[in-house]
Amino acid sequence: MFILYAIPIGIIAGFLLGGRLEGVAAIRFRWVPVILIGLLVQVAISTDAIGRLVDGAEPALYVASTAAVFVAVLRNVSIPGVCLIAAGAGCNLAAIATNGGLMPADPQALVAVGAFGVAYPNSVVLEHPTLAPLTDLFALPTWLPLANVFSIGDVLIGVGVAATIALAMRSVRSAARQGRAS
Repeated sequence: MFILYAIPIGIIAGFLLGGRLEGVAAIRFRWVPVILIGLLVQVAISTDAIGRLVDGAEPALYVASTAAVFVAVLRNVSIPGVCLIAAGAGCNLAAIATNGGLMPADPQALVAVGAFGVAYPNSVVLEHPTLAPLTDLFALPTWLPLANVFSIGDVLIGVGVAATIALAMRSVRSAARQGRAS
């Protein structure tokens, strides 16, 4: 859900920098189907129906889908801003893979969003999580829609998404200005 805030922030930043929205449409991402399927798998396994269907395979599916998204994002690091998304995705993958296919969440962060004791198929409270600084340690304020816990990896992904959008919008303005100067 963190990424949903990054998109409008990136668009606003792009406009404030004098960019144009056409720049976002000009971005040519590689391996988009891999990213979409990976994210779809992550959403699907968090539903009760699919969770029951794959009974016990959720951690492996979560690691595999997160790894697939990470590899696909790496294919796009030449796009300005995507290196931050890749860094965040790598942090999340490391935390998930080293904690048995689950993202550990800080109990206080879960309490802050009113989710402590709520079962999440891909999230768990662990007493001593591996790579603890990369886990879900933070909470969005509950007055925000879709408040949830998040990690430093999620922050990097969000900043990367916002930067990618703003830079793409700005590049259209720069290209238009160069065209007029010729």
